[in-house]
Amino acid sequence: MTLASIEDQITEAVAKLEESVVSIDSTRLARDYRFGVVPLEGQASGVIIDEKGYIVTNNHVIDDAARVQVTLKDGRTFMGQVVGTDPATDVALIRVDANNLPAAKLGDSEKLKVGQIVLAIGNALGLPGAPTVSMGVISALGRPLPGTDFVLEGLIQTDASINPGNSGGPLADLNANVIGINTAMIPFAQGVGFAIPAHTVKRIIEQIQENGRVVRPWLGISGVDMNPAIARRYNLPLESGVLLVEIGRESPAYEAGLRVGDILVQLGDQEVKDMKDLVLALSKLSIGDVLKIALVRMGRKYDTSVRLVEAPSQVLPRRRR
Repeated sequence: MTLASIEDQITEAVAKLEESVVSIDSTRLARDYRFGVVPLEGQASGVIIDEKGYIVTNNHVIDDAARVQVTLKDGRTFMGQVVGTDPATDVALIRVDANNLPAAKLGDSEKLKVGQIVLAIGNALGLPGAPTVSMGVISALGRPLPGTDFVLEGLIQTDASINPGNSGGPLADLNANVIGINTAMIPFAQGVGFAIPAHTVKRIIEQIQENGRVVRPWLGISGVDMNPAIARRYNLPLESGVLLVEIGRESPAYEAGLRVGDILVQLGDQEVKDMKDLVLALSKLSIGDVLKIALVRMGRKYDTSVRLVEAPSQVLPRRRR
């Protein structure tokens, strides 16, 4: 493939995708001790995924917003209605009262490869005119966002430029398939941006459309990854697994007999070496499933089982646009 043909592929992908990228202006009401209630405005991006007006963006883009305005590439503006959100994965679905909109296609993010060329499109810095396009590669897959551990299958890391205002916009392949939704950057780094994989976005959107919310199994535990340092300090028999440090009194885990100090080593068929394994195992299960658990307590291995219930609402820290 020649450089000219690659260039043609890039420009064709951009021309196809930019029609589906929207600007999202949100207004929050904040209380100021001198001026009373004052409006705080923010600007970010979104991508149309259905011609009937459904738009995907980040939860932190519209969280607590009193007003959401959507502007299309052709200049039309609509008031956006929040259909549903999921703070745990930073995905939100909004809708505008319009039809026959140019919808983008969500691609297969499970077949991505490190080094693959990608395009990030969005309203970077709120600059007027058409969306901003940047190009890079997939730098890593399955990354946790620094400071958090609960984006389910991990994030796509890219060196394509992602700036304030890009949040909620698409990360796409050269065939104009949306493989991720841009969610964050590291402010003092260069070329380190993150996107939520499309397969995570699809699952969250399907649940929001079916249930009005995301239904997620819950154990009711907090834990830390076991490592040699923790094992030596507390004279524990394992160097991998999840050490339980807190268990809710009315949680399924407590009712199943789990206690602080236990080390989880297996959930169902999934071996648990760290919190990522635990979260991944739970993400594959449904409400009402009976989950077999293997744990180590005081040097001895025990087995128990727990019936999963729906997770209560969680409030996660907000992230910068």
